[in-house]
Amino acid sequence: MSGHDIARGRTESELSGAADRRVNGGKDPAGSGILETAGAGAAQGVVETPGTAGTAHGRTETTGTAHGTAETSSTAATAHVVVETTGAAHTAYGSVETDGTAGALEVHGLACAAGRRTVVSDVSFTIQAGETIGIVGPNGAGKSTLLQTLAGVRRPVRGRVTVDGHVLQKMSSRQRARTVAMVAQDERPPADLRAGEVVALGLTPYLPPWGAGSPLEQQAVQDALATVDLTGFADRPVHRLSGGERQRVLLARALVQNTPVLLLDEPTNHLDITHRLELLALTRTLQRTVIMALHDLTLADRYCDRILVLHNGTAHPLAAPAVALASEVVDTVFGVRALRVPHPETGEPHLLITAREATL
Repeated sequence: MSGHDIARGRTESELSGAADRRVNGGKDPAGSGILETAGAGAAQGVVETPGTAGTAHGRTETTGTAHGTAETSSTAATAHVVVETTGAAHTAYGSVETDGTAGALEVHGLACAAGRRTVVSDVSFTIQAGETIGIVGPNGAGKSTLLQTLAGVRRPVRGRVTVDGHVLQKMSSRQRARTVAMVAQDERPPADLRAGEVVALGLTPYLPPWGAGSPLEQQAVQDALATVDLTGFADRPVHRLSGGERQRVLLARALVQNTPVLLLDEPTNHLDITHRLELLALTRTLQRTVIMALHDLTLADRYCDRILVLHNGTAHPLAAPAVALASEVVDTVFGVRALRVPHPETGEPHLLITAREATL
């Protein structure tokens, strides 16, 4: 399922208004690549992440405070969408007030399928609000499929997912979009959009028809881009971005969504080492629950509170890194050797991975 299909969970009139204002300032969007027709209003690329468009929970920090209202022809809709980076909260108005809290997520007897094949089953775990969770496993173990099911993109074969006690599958598309945000693996936003327009799509679920494009929304976009080290990129065409820059733009879009739960599928793909470490460090400061699939076991070990290992169609118990990635587990699941060694300067334990035949 593409992000375009997911975005159509909103009413067509809402999508038409929001996307039209963002891309063409209220002018006819024909040929923009965003709307199919002015009448149909089906958005092409409105929230490109599988299963989610923006929401209003959690925080990223920024400096300064601003207030305002977004109005339609008949009503004025006010609500906080907060983006924080390093100082006081910067507030924009959409249609739902944020509460600045992370969400507790529970999975009960979950089975997930890719097509007709069930790839992981009998998965149950509880994630406390504010935890950073890593999902690891060999290629084909079901990491992306599980994340998509947690996001509501895929329906589970059986079982259920709840966030703060609410069953994800019973939520409306808009409610789900305000609960879970996801950045998919190798996601490509429409090439004819600018970076700022992609980020602004994260605010879509909070805006009334024709309610986009306010100065406050633009400031929220700028703040999110600054958070991912892309200050000044708002007007940069997506097709001129590197893979790493595009990945950070998608993360900025997820940040302005402000959901209590944030899902990241291989978020370090295409990033250089500096931005890779900065992104993972950032996930631990977002005041929301973060669940991410990672291939790099050393990064999962270092940045995650607990780790879920997928292997042979099921999941190991969710556990602290030292337990989840114990030497015998890594050997069995990944076929490599793992040893925890102290950092020569800090003394902190680090996971050292070598091939089985190598000597340590």
